[in-house]
Amino acid sequence: MKTVLVTGASGFLGLALTEALARRGDRVIALDLGVGKSLLQLHEAHSNVIPLVGDLMEWPSLANAFKVHGPDAVIHCAAIVGVPASVGTPLNTMRVNIEGTINLLECMRLFGTRRMLQISSEEVYGDFLSDRIDETHPRDPIQAYGISKLACEQLAKTYVALYGMECLNMRTCWVYGPQLPRERVPKNFLTAAVTGRSLHLSRGADTLIDHTYIDDFVTGVIAALDHKHHKFDTYHITSGEAVTLGDIVKIVRELKPGADISIGPGQYLHGPNVPAVRKGALDISRAKAAFGYTPAFNMRAGLLRSLEIMSRQQLIG
Repeated sequence: MKTVLVTGASGFLGLALTEALARRGDRVIALDLGVGKSLLQLHEAHSNVIPLVGDLMEWPSLANAFKVHGPDAVIHCAAIVGVPASVGTPLNTMRVNIEGTINLLECMRLFGTRRMLQISSEEVYGDFLSDRIDETHPRDPIQAYGISKLACEQLAKTYVALYGMECLNMRTCWVYGPQLPRERVPKNFLTAAVTGRSLHLSRGADTLIDHTYIDDFVTGVIAALDHKHHKFDTYHITSGEAVTLGDIVKIVRELKPGADISIGPGQYLHGPNVPAVRKGALDISRAKAAFGYTPAFNMRAGLLRSLEIMSRQQLIG
């Protein structure tokens, strides 16, 4: 049994990881700004989940968490997430993501926690130079979110070099699933299909993205956590395949006949005027060779699973 500190444990990624760790018997220190309903329910179902209210920006409470609970490892999910949020509040994005990560690394150094898995993003690459890239692709982020994630990766290298820590970067891409709290593609199309609403986006059908189903993300991160000796410090945890947003709409309409959804041609926009950078597939062969990561969900399978779960929830609701 490990003691694992999960930051951002009430969020979409953090909660899924906390539940998976708890179910297999690990002791999980579930840290977040607040204890959401889902995290509280998880705590009630699993006594090995310890919800902890704390802010990565507040050194005393964070240090106390390490002192009291002595985690063996950290999975760092907490962040201001996504391009739209970082465009709206670039200074806050940089401060929270970078300063919070530094505080976390300092606590690890002082209290002897050696391993951290940092959830990173394909945004560190900026525009993809080809339709499929591996972890050696040049990193040239454009928006504050990607810049902050790259800065965190680089800062972690300092702690590895100076203090013998191990900081692994899990670069993922557009993780989705039925519990995704943001109405982002493909969740917005799934919601419209299940509820019978219309959704028609004016552009974006030609944009190619490697979407990652939440269960695959969890499987990959935990496999990396358990692997004893890592040759690399960075891995892609994605589906390994990219589809266009137009293809996603087509699949959803096939799975849910009558769904009143569509998307126009062209490049996807984050909000009214922020174009998505050129993306594609992220090669997962490194993670597969290192710790056997093999995603179970292609795009069609992930959308089908999401629709099944969301449809049941709709009936219950």
